[in-house]
Formats: sequence, structure tokens, C-alpha cells
Amino acid sequence: MGHQVIIFDFSLIRGLWETRVKKNKERQRKEKERLEKSSLEKIKQEWNFILECRKKGIPQSKYLKNGFVDTDEQVLDTYGKTPQLQKKRALSDEANKERNKFIFQLSGQQWTEFPESLKDQTFLKEWHVSNTSIQTIPDYIALFQELRVLELSKNQINHLPVEIGCLKNLKVLNVSFNNLKSVPPELGDCENLEKLDLSGNMEIRELPFELSNLKQVTVVDVSANKFPSIPICVLRMSNLQWLDISSNNLRDLPEDIDRLDQLQTLLLQKNKLTYLPRALVNMPKLSLLVVSGDDLVEIPTAICESTTGLKFISLKDSPVETIVCEDTEEIIESEREREQFEKEFMKAYIEDLRERDSAPSYTTKVLLSLQL
Repeated sequence: MGHQVIIFDFSLIRGLWETRVKKNKERQRKEKERLEKSSLEKIKQEWNFILECRKKGIPQSKYLKNGFVDTDEQVLDTYGKTPQLQKKRALSDEANKERNKFIFQLSGQQWTEFPESLKDQTFLKEWHVSNTSIQTIPDYIALFQELRVLELSKNQINHLPVEIGCLKNLKVLNVSFNNLKSVPPELGDCENLEKLDLSGNMEIRELPFELSNLKQVTVVDVSANKFPSIPICVLRMSNLQWLDISSNNLRDLPEDIDRLDQLQTLLLQKNKLTYLPRALVNMPKLSLLVVSGDDLVEIPTAICESTTGLKFISLKDSPVETIVCEDTEEIIESEREREQFEKEFMKAYIEDLRERDSAPSYTTKVLLSLQL
């Protein structure tokens, strides 16, 4: 199946989408008000109330009066204070509190470096640091042998220390939308890594061959960089299921790309591809392939007519006639911000595709003019 989707300049159609969202929210609000006044909603509320009472072991005599349901919340409050229920809630709160002991979180532009006290908390299992002015990751990260998740997106980090290779239990590494230009070969020593996100760094051109050791990786996102081709090490990640290498400088794909026999999603849009290799047809688990169709002159017929359930999506950068008013000329978005917005757009689009799980085999190309 193939889907030719027309994608316009996102900055231009943002206002159009925002208007639609507002109208949709208004319709939802009116529908909610209508339902709240309807008898159907009342019945639904009564059933939910009954179910809640049953969960808490409240006898029917407490909420049924003369055959009618008494939805007095005091009934739930009274029985919600029983010793047994209070004990259950206390255990849940205690479990969350215990889990949070192993998570480090930091956010805010005022942070230019990690707090000094962090190096004494080597028992931590997760770091979540975002939207700061931090430029370097401390060398003492090697001491955090229990670290499983390293989420460092949207900071100012300009290099990864070689000590990152000491994190043998690391499963998730997200250093997206930073200022990285390269990746140390030592990252290949993190053999338990499952997700690698290097997107939005804008300047990464290659990955070290040593990353071929990452056999447990299922997700790789290197979009919005300057890769001229798919790195050899990525082709050797035998368990890879999701590869996003959109918004790069790809001119062709390797003829042996079908060695990624576990790959399910391949995002290639916003590159300079002129043809697609027939090897894509030999990838049995590939279910979603996204490309930019304007420059493509050769597409294997088997891809568009695939009976294996492959969704082939060709995005079109359609020319949009625009008349820019004086009050909008000063609105300038950085390329990095644009990439973030487009990634969110594609994420929502893919999720919508999966929810519907069906679509017309081809859409009609429609030109749209916007007057701002």
C-alpha cells in the first residue's frame, strides 16, 4: 500500500491547525455539557458509582435507597477511611517514594553544571536532565554502575565523555537536541543499551564502527543531523526495530539494507534520495516506510503494491503561495526548533496511522494557498 501525503511548511499552517484545535475543543466542551445533562450520562455515573462501591466492599444498603442509587460521595469517603484501604494506599505511596530515591531530575536554564552533591549518589538508576545550560557531562559518571536511564535532552552538551562506556547496565541514552558533533567509540561498550537517541544535534556526520557491538538496541533516532549515509554500525544492529534517519543528507540507501531483518519502522523523509533499493521488499517485518517523494525517480513497484501490510508514505513538500504581512516578518524560528516541531508532528501522524490501521491506498494531490 502507498500513501502520498502532502506536507506543507509547518510554520505556515500552524495557525490553521491551532484554529482547528480550538474549534474541536469547543465542540468537545459543548458535547460534554450536553452529555452531563442527559439521562444517559446520569446512568453512566450511577454505574461507575456502584462499581466503585463494590471495589471498596460497601454493602448495597448504604447506597441503594428505595431502589434508587444514592450517589452521595460521603459514602465513598466514609468507607475510604477504613484501616484496610488506608493501609493499601500507604503501601502504594511508600513504593513510589522508594522508587523516587533512585531518580535524579534537573531542569532550568539557570543550571550551567551538575550539582556537586550528585557524585555522592552513585546508587541512582535514572537521570532526567532537560532544558538546562549544562555543556559537559562529568567524568565521575563512570561511578554510576546502576544507571539504567540517561535522559539528557534539550541541553547544551557538546561532547560525551569516554567514561560513558563504563555504564554496563545502561538501557536508554537520550542526548537529543544538544550540540554534539561526534560520539565516542567507548559507547559501544554499553552492550545492554536498547534505545539510542541522538536526534536534533544538527552536526553529527558519522558513528564509530564500535557501536556495532550494540546488539540489544531496538530503537535508533539520528534524525536532524548531517549523515551522508546510514552508518555501517547501524546496519550491524541485528535487533533494530525502529530507525529514524530523517532530515539528513542521504543520497542513497545501502543495497544490503535488508540485513536489518527485524526492522519495522524506517523514517527517511527530508533527505536527498532519488531512488529506493529493491532490497526493501525483502524486509519481512517492515510495516512503515516514510520518504520525501519530490526527488524520487525510481520506486520499486513491489513497494507500492506490497501485500505484506507495508505502509509506504511519500511526503510532498508542496509549494505554498504565501503573502506575509509586516507583523509576521519578524517571526523567525531556529532550525532546531523547527525540527522539534516536525518530529512531534510526525509522531502524532504515525500514532494516528496505527490507531486507524487502515487508510486509502493513495491520496489525491491537492495544492493549498494560505494568506497570512
